[in-house]
Amino acid sequence: MGMVGGGRGAFIGGVHRFAAALDQQIELVCGAFSSNAEKSRLSGEDFFLPADRVYGSYEEMIRTEKGLPEGKRMDFVSIVTPNHVHFGPAKMALENGFHVVCDKPLAFNVDEARQLVDLVERTGLTFALTHNYTGYPMVKQARDMIARGDFGKVRKIVVEYPQGWLSTKLEDTDSKQASWRVDPEKSGMGGAMGDIGTHAENLAEYVSGLHVTEVCAELTSFVEGRRLDDDANILLRFEEGAKGVLHCSQIAAGEENGLNIRVWGETGGIEWHQMEPNTLLVKTHGEPTKVFRTGVGSELTEAAQRATRIPAGHPEGYLEAFANIYRNFADTVRAGMAAREATAAERDFPTVRDGLRGMRFVEVVVENSRGDQKWSKV
Repeated sequence: MGMVGGGRGAFIGGVHRFAAALDQQIELVCGAFSSNAEKSRLSGEDFFLPADRVYGSYEEMIRTEKGLPEGKRMDFVSIVTPNHVHFGPAKMALENGFHVVCDKPLAFNVDEARQLVDLVERTGLTFALTHNYTGYPMVKQARDMIARGDFGKVRKIVVEYPQGWLSTKLEDTDSKQASWRVDPEKSGMGGAMGDIGTHAENLAEYVSGLHVTEVCAELTSFVEGRRLDDDANILLRFEEGAKGVLHCSQIAAGEENGLNIRVWGETGGIEWHQMEPNTLLVKTHGEPTKVFRTGVGSELTEAAQRATRIPAGHPEGYLEAFANIYRNFADTVRAGMAAREATAAERDFPTVRDGLRGMRFVEVVVENSRGDQKWSKV
């Protein structure tokens, strides 16, 4: 793996490195860890990389690595930069024959996202987008139960993502994490919507197996002077007649990371909370609620079992879910190297097309909120 971004002081870069290393299938061999060449060099020292594999820019990294012999050069690029620096390194990596893992959202805007979809489909390279919440075992259990029809036809989907960390104007302090997220030149057209709303949308579609078709949205910037939304309330229409609600907020004071989802079909449904990720509530009309637990019982699906690493009762969480995406991505790349078709289990990670759907969703939500139209098609 070669990494773009994620140097000293970065949060998500460390998460990606932990996740990639967890199964000992991926090795960090090079990186352009900052747009500042000196900071990149110092970060490379932190990671004990040889000086000649630490680069001052992603362009230099991709050009130089391409010239190295097979078996020494990187096999893929992991992009962990702010949103406005996703497209450039992803495009160049694909054009030079490297697979890509990219932090979400896919790009800065829909046009960039469409270009990346075209590149991936033209080159046949593997591209993973780290919507990491799809990696949890109980999320996969919920998806599989809904897909096999345990609850009949899906009728309603409610997904919520409240956070409270931007309840004050944190961007006016020295908070790097806050400053770029509220800057439309770096974050894009969505604030909370682009940062965590896309996670909620992706989780709803992944678990239900249904795509959002229409939205009715209201976005708000509650903190005075903030240029992007910090709160979103959206009515959803899905395929096959299902209805839903998505709310996300970064001004829900006192909340930590309260992503949760509930899906109801004709006979029952599921409930899952990210802050208690090893538990899935399964509800059937007229019967007691059943509690499914990670690693417990013969009713767990193959995907849920594959995503579980340790015995029941030992918490598995955010890093392990993230690692499941990296492991499946690595297995898919390895399958291609061996000239075999990757299995469905190996291909179980968010793709470039999921990223395009996410970008289009944000675009339509923002446009709908600004205009007078009640419903807008995705």
